[in-house]
Amino acid sequence: MTDLHSQASARVHDLLAQMTLEEKAAQLVGYWVDQGGEVVAPLADEMVTTTKYADATAHGLGHLTRVYGTRPVDPIERAAWLWEEQRRLRAQTRLGIPAIVHEECLTGLAAWKAATYPTPLAWGASFDPELVAEVGAAIGDSMRELGIHQGLAPVLDVIRDPRWGRVDECIGEDPYLVGTVGTAYVRGVQSAGVDATLKHFVGYSGSQAARNHAPVHAGAREVADVLLPPFEMAIRDGGAASVMNSYAEIDGEPVGASSHYLDEVLRGRLGFTGPVVSDYFSVAFLHSTHGVAADLGDAAEQALRAGIDVELPTGDAFAAPLLERIRSGAMDASLLDAAVLRVLAQKERLGLLDETFETPPTDVDLDGERHRELARRLAAESVVLLTNDGALPAASARRIALIGPNTDSAEALMGCYSFVNHVLAHHPGTPHGIELPTVREALTAEYPDAEITHERGCGVEDHDDSGIAAAVDAATAAELAIVVVGDRAGLFGRGTVGEGNDVDHLELPGIQRQLVERVVATGTPVVLVILSGRPYAIGWALDGDHRVAAAVQSFFPGEEGADAIAGILSGRLSPSGRLPVTLPRSAGAQPYSYLHPRLGGPIDVTSADPTPVRPFGHGLTYTTFAHEDLHTPATVAAGDTVEVSVVVRNTGDRAGADVVQLYAHDPVASLTRPVAQLMAYRRISLEPGESARVVFELPTARFAFTGRDGRRVVEPGRIDLWAGPSCSERETTATLEVTGEHTVTADDARIVATRVDSLAGAGVVSP
Repeated sequence: MTDLHSQASARVHDLLAQMTLEEKAAQLVGYWVDQGGEVVAPLADEMVTTTKYADATAHGLGHLTRVYGTRPVDPIERAAWLWEEQRRLRAQTRLGIPAIVHEECLTGLAAWKAATYPTPLAWGASFDPELVAEVGAAIGDSMRELGIHQGLAPVLDVIRDPRWGRVDECIGEDPYLVGTVGTAYVRGVQSAGVDATLKHFVGYSGSQAARNHAPVHAGAREVADVLLPPFEMAIRDGGAASVMNSYAEIDGEPVGASSHYLDEVLRGRLGFTGPVVSDYFSVAFLHSTHGVAADLGDAAEQALRAGIDVELPTGDAFAAPLLERIRSGAMDASLLDAAVLRVLAQKERLGLLDETFETPPTDVDLDGERHRELARRLAAESVVLLTNDGALPAASARRIALIGPNTDSAEALMGCYSFVNHVLAHHPGTPHGIELPTVREALTAEYPDAEITHERGCGVEDHDDSGIAAAVDAATAAELAIVVVGDRAGLFGRGTVGEGNDVDHLELPGIQRQLVERVVATGTPVVLVILSGRPYAIGWALDGDHRVAAAVQSFFPGEEGADAIAGILSGRLSPSGRLPVTLPRSAGAQPYSYLHPRLGGPIDVTSADPTPVRPFGHGLTYTTFAHEDLHTPATVAAGDTVEVSVVVRNTGDRAGADVVQLYAHDPVASLTRPVAQLMAYRRISLEPGESARVVFELPTARFAFTGRDGRRVVEPGRIDLWAGPSCSERETTATLEVTGEHTVTADDARIVATRVDSLAGAGVVSP
């Protein structure tokens, strides 16, 4: 285990020296004050804490679990309770150490009356790390005001199979996109003085058949080159303060009991020095579901030895079972010390050891104009225009049929970890606490002079087709039909996507496809709007016999998502999102990633074709862009940085935003390489006729991969480069010769730097 004695302060060491065994163990557990009734974690109904709160805090406490985010509580009233409780811990425990308060914050602070932002898959679709950093800072500020010290986000799992229910929590299928956007979020949250927590280290998204908690069969190279890089970027570039372990087992070894992954890789190879917190109940799962521990005491020892420092959400294993194991002589008490040092060092850094908690907040604006504006911008940037025959923008529509199960649902705009879908679903009748206009309300406001007829048609999940005839009649009488379909996020079978809601097909849930096909058959132009947490196999609607006039994909765009969608449909806003995950051909083609070698794509020796309906990076706008003059030096030494530039030109007649995407392929290497790999990207806004040169300062470490000997290496040879509107379109190309060989070190784990140079005769573009 990594030595902490040179990293922790003298004050922290002094505290450790004073501690009894009970006081040490108390610092390594959380307590879920409100647990019971609502199931907001896996198997939570089977893991209800029986220890009384007074007993659990008698010797101090490491964490308070989700005091705002388990049930709808008034934030100000809850803050008053929390400040009083922290004062009690200071005054009535022997060492007077307050507790860390942690909360979920994946789509905003998961608390009643707090802003709900787009889901992380929408962050990825925006390709805008700078905006995501702003969002993270706003979320962090809200958390800090309410006395929350640690946020359980971002999720850095790289999407491997869209059938997995937790896809809506992920950023994308490319590790560099996940790493850059996730790192930006970390920087934003931590700029507010709140610790971010990287989830879920590591391999969780690679589960067999995309089933939650199922075994992972990833090879060491896939782990190193695809699954680990986002964590490394967020740790080395973002300074991430905390990490949460994965529920997964990799090749039979549960990560929660793996010193290889949690110590050798995380602390050794990636250089992480902060506390590792367990995913909820994952220490107990070593006994109850993985079957690698004989009892909870054994599970506690295995987790501690592996590198887990804090058991969340409660002390099922690290409290009484751990103490009993030590007192019996089966385990050395000194094993606790490294973990306690890390927890105390975190509390010292967060200011908890000196905080007096005298004045709780009396007026906290959790959903003010700053939040609404950021949510609005991110939602607008994340909407992806998949296809368009000219039906959009529809500025002059006067007779509109608004159809579909997601037209009038606020819940359809939000992901699984939004407070509305995560918690309020258990409290029917409780108001949302924030303004959540639906698509129907937003379109009514967007088209004040239009005649809008609304028909639900069918439900999201059910098979009741009795409403389809009325929807068909409405479409027949209209000049434009807007059909809003997709998902309903929820937990463990409550919904169509979200944690525990994995699927074995990728058709739209229920009979929504039938609804769309029947409306298309009327001949009225159809604009298909998909509100979902995963990409669906909708080739039939984009390219098949039931082709729609236009299709818009929105990945749970949050509280301002309806306004963004309405603005894009009318033309008030211009679409600029790009697919952060390929749009699949079918469930049978899964798992699929654009990062496949030559034999992973369509080939003549098989009749099965995995080619996606739309590629990674795809997204249309209301203008057109040309990418020209990709320029690079002829050679670069392995280990150096090369300057690669491309000219982007707005060739259309209206302003718009482009995402300049740079891809590479290594045609001859010692191991098979992906046919395309995202090297860098940059979002840029241009007026009609305006041009700019986007310059990427590209470390050659971006070409590296794990070689046969286990080293990450940059090999000599030719690299093919191209820029274009997606991974599959080589609009402008260049080649680069890498000379020599370079073994990648910690110093190479940095994000590509970019700048934008204005061109003579073109408008000035600010970087």
